[in-house]
Amino acid sequence: MTTTPAGPVAAVLVDTGLAHLDRSFEYAIPAELDDQVVPGCRVAVRFAGRDRPGYVVERRAVPEHGGRLTPIRAVRSPEAVLTTAILAVATEIAGRYAGTVGDVLRLAVPPRHARAEAALDAKGDPPTAPAPAPATADAADAVWAAYPAGAALLAHLRSGGSPGASWAVAPVAGPAGSWPAGLAAAVAATSASGRGSIVVVPDARDVRRVSAAIEERLGPDAHVVLTADQGPQARYTAWLKVLRGHVRVAVGARAAAFAPVADLGLVAWWDDGDDLHAEPRAPYPHVREVLLARARAEGAAVLAAGFTVTTDVARLVHSGVLRPVDHPDGRGSAAPVRVAGEGHDAERDGPAARAHLPGAAWRAAKEAISRGPVLVQVPRRGYVPSVACAACRVPARCARCGGPLAIPAPGAVPACRWCAQAAPGHRCTACGADALRATVVGARRTAEELGRAFPGVPVITSGAGEVRATVPDEPALVIATPGAEPVADGGYAATLLLDAWALLDRPDLRAAEEALRRWTAAQALTRGREAGGQVVLCGAPTHVTLPAVEALVRVAPRWFAERELAERAELGLTPAAWGAVVTGPDDALARHAAMLTQGLDPAAGVTVLGPLPGDPARLLLQAPWSAAPVMVDRLAAIRRREAADKVAHPVRVVVEPPSGTA
Repeated sequence: MTTTPAGPVAAVLVDTGLAHLDRSFEYAIPAELDDQVVPGCRVAVRFAGRDRPGYVVERRAVPEHGGRLTPIRAVRSPEAVLTTAILAVATEIAGRYAGTVGDVLRLAVPPRHARAEAALDAKGDPPTAPAPAPATADAADAVWAAYPAGAALLAHLRSGGSPGASWAVAPVAGPAGSWPAGLAAAVAATSASGRGSIVVVPDARDVRRVSAAIEERLGPDAHVVLTADQGPQARYTAWLKVLRGHVRVAVGARAAAFAPVADLGLVAWWDDGDDLHAEPRAPYPHVREVLLARARAEGAAVLAAGFTVTTDVARLVHSGVLRPVDHPDGRGSAAPVRVAGEGHDAERDGPAARAHLPGAAWRAAKEAISRGPVLVQVPRRGYVPSVACAACRVPARCARCGGPLAIPAPGAVPACRWCAQAAPGHRCTACGADALRATVVGARRTAEELGRAFPGVPVITSGAGEVRATVPDEPALVIATPGAEPVADGGYAATLLLDAWALLDRPDLRAAEEALRRWTAAQALTRGREAGGQVVLCGAPTHVTLPAVEALVRVAPRWFAERELAERAELGLTPAAWGAVVTGPDDALARHAAMLTQGLDPAAGVTVLGPLPGDPARLLLQAPWSAAPVMVDRLAAIRRREAADKVAHPVRVVVEPPSGTA
């Protein structure tokens, strides 16, 4: 935003919440507010008979439109919270996702907290960020030393360059696989050039790990943390420190992607495939696209890091936006993987019959437990989350809503997972039998059975409701659901990945990609080959070749991602092609389907499927990336038209959904 000319007219982006009014409106600046109205400040204006909040985006000498202008009602804060860079990125993201700038700004700029402003003013923090660290490497850069391109990447960052890199981290426990230290080294190299950094990770546990690594490199006051669980005052205080230039490094979850870092030199994110990176509020942007937009707007370097590579990142590599940075021999140092069992109904022997483990997995756990903790990854939480008829194996369903039955606790009556209706005396609708068998065993049941199979060994659980951050380096069985695995001091002696079929069989375009991501994350917590660590994959079919299993065994995440991307390109599926999902009333979707394809050349390759039945009904859109701007414009036009017509039940538009189908 510009301050020239600093005239008596203000262009205000009013927060109306209506798509057809997503633009700036002109207001007169009262004389008494002249020195407070600056581009980027928050104001209150009269709009449609009500006082509404807004941001001043520009001051003008004369109005662009004739007529008498309504004066600004009040200045909520003279702090210029909406920067030129953030407005530009918000506009780009709104355009990419068929959203509104107002919706994006609600994600980008936190609500004002007056006490935070007053406290920071009273504290008198320095007006500029501390001097950058010397442009020299130190011992922590050893994480990058194992990667042929690592030293060159850090040198490029220190010299003020803006490279783009996809870092496939070797899945090894200990210092060699310390991705937080690697990210901290990249941030330190960027700081040495006098520039700022943004690092986005999926959850609070990762934030703490990266924050500690950056503090170790740069000192205690060189960065701020931005997370939703900080509380309004703490979060706004941290955000203001970045805005005012007190610090130039921001670490956090999704919202940190919009942190107003001055002289931005690096944007980095960890674990691209984690669904926490996808914003659940309109217009549903992904952290990856927000950070890429910021890098383009501000000339920053890009670092996409993870143990695996998503097809989205593989597409960026294929298009030349990013370049691969891989370990030359990740398989040689990672814990070796053994595939045990042949399907989830594999025959079990000995104590494994009670522990629901193939014999090879049980023996691996028994051998490793004397050397340290053993991780057991269970894909489902709960006790017995899925049951079927013991006679004919037909899944047990609720008589009221048709939902799946589950056993919530030992000795409990089966109940519906959807409507919670108890189902005592359930009889199979196919054969009439009344006995049930578990088709999937949850984390709680697994912990109970392993406790009996390994008497005297402590059993630690980590999952929804109680996620452990770390466990000590001593014998224990650690039962965790995917994503909740604690970090073991020194790494796990062995890792057992149970019921592999449960992750592979999910009705999701990214099921195999997600399964590999979950398995590799557990492998990365396991001691390396030299330290005797091992991983046992249980329940994966061995009569067919599964690319995800092969990628895990070979430690070849980039090979898998490139293979997936090539297959999706042949089928026209995301992210090789553009896609969107529109949900809403069936009759409205039928009208919109006709409008979306009206006048399009059949050779454009646009496909509209639906309306597909469901609650709500859906339209699935697919198109080549070359046709994406046209389709996004049409989706945005639908939203504007419905807002102008005050439609009672407007459609929901999700562009580039993470799953590809929902």
